[in-house]
This record gives sequence, structure tokens and C-alpha cells, in this order.
Amino acid sequence: MANQLAAQMYTLRDFVKTGEGLDAALQTLHGIGYAGVQLSAVGCMDGEHPEVSAAAARQMLDSHGLVCAATHRPWERLLHHTDEEIEFHLTLGCTYTAIGGLWGTNDDPGKYHEFVGASRAVAEKLSAAGIRFGFHNHAHEFILDRHTGKTNYDIIIDAPHMMLEIDTYWIQHAGIDPAKFMLRFPGRLQVIHVKDKEVVSGDGPVMAPVGEGNLDWDAIIEAGKAGGVEWWTVEQDYCRRDPFDCLASSFDFLAARGLAG
Repeated sequence: MANQLAAQMYTLRDFVKTGEGLDAALQTLHGIGYAGVQLSAVGCMDGEHPEVSAAAARQMLDSHGLVCAATHRPWERLLHHTDEEIEFHLTLGCTYTAIGGLWGTNDDPGKYHEFVGASRAVAEKLSAAGIRFGFHNHAHEFILDRHTGKTNYDIIIDAPHMMLEIDTYWIQHAGIDPAKFMLRFPGRLQVIHVKDKEVVSGDGPVMAPVGEGNLDWDAIIEAGKAGGVEWWTVEQDYCRRDPFDCLASSFDFLAARGLAG
């Protein structure tokens, strides 16, 4: 399977705090045309006693003709409750998970090396269950250490067990051409995040629906196809208009370029 469009539920986090809200959001996403979703920041599924279990979420997904393309899960849960996380993903029918980033590290390279070392065993166990493990970037991982000439993202790159859930906006925000960057990593880009970067007078750069900003989408799409992207996951952390409308605009733009299966 390749060239499918998914919606990152973080975009709709304010709408999915209840089971009723999640069900309504999934129905709307199916109506837009999305094939899948990434379950992240879904409030009704969080906590020790979530309103919506993995099994209930799977029923909702099935009823709306959607699949769980990926998740973002807390690293501490993946590390210390690996078996439970495997069961969670198998119930959802999801074969990809990632962490949203390393927080509280003060960008210390040692913390990234520590994470990579601990993640090997977790990734191997997940892989044995048919689940791939990845890392989602922002821009701060690309801060260059003037003494070593390396970035913390280089530490992630050098870990072959790690899939690279790159985010086109943040790659560009770090001053790197997303398409050229993607071409370096064929086979490690199963799931990526796509959002555009717009320049607004007086406000500087802002996140925008795909096709409404300044990123070179022809080059990005070509690089993604060459790199084996399976799920183009539309995410917009902040929207200047209705988030569902933004997701619809991104879908229409990408579908017109052959990325809807």
C-alpha cells in the first residue's frame, strides 16, 4: 500500500475529547475522503480509564471505513509497558507508532544517545509483532553543534531501527529543503507529516493547509514516492480557520496530485 492520505488527529484535538466527538470527527474525515487517521492527542482515549478503548476506537474506525495509519505514544509507555502497547496497536490494526519528540532534554546529545540505545530493544519487540517504530521531528533537533558539526537528528538518523516520521513544515523551518532531505532516506519514510509554511505580512511564518504556502510540493511528492512513503499524514498544529476546512483543503490539493490511493 502506498500513497494514502491520513489525517493527524492532533489537528482536531479540541474536537475529540469525548467519544461522541471522536465518532463525529471520524465521520467527517471519511466524508472528506481520507483513508486513515493518526491517533494522537485524542483526549477520550487518554488516561488510566479512557472513555474510548482501543477496541471501541477500532469499531468506530471500521464503521466509518477508516484505518489507524499510525499513532503517537508516550515514550515511557512504549519503554515500560511494551506488551500492553503491542496489544493496543494490534487491537487497532495499526502497524506504525512513533514518539512526538524528546522533551525536557535541553537538547543534550547524551539524552538522544540514551534514547536511541534504549529504543533498540523496544523497536525489535514491536517489529516482531509487525509494528514499526519511528521518531517525529520538530526544528530544534537540527540545531548544529559547532564543536562536532553534528545535530541531534544525526543521532536519530544513525539508528537504523528508527523510521523517520519527518514533518515537512519543521524541516523547512530548520532551514533544510524537505525534498532533498527526503531523498537521502529511501525505505525509512513509511509515514510522514505534511503541512505547509505560509508567510503572512506582519505575522511571519505560519502553518497552512498543504498547497496554501511556499513549500515545493511537486518536489516533495516526487521525493516521497521515490522514498516509499505509504501514508501522507496531514497535520496542522494551529489553524487560522476551521480545522476541518483546513484538512479538506489539504486533502483536495494532495488528491489532485495522485495521493489518494
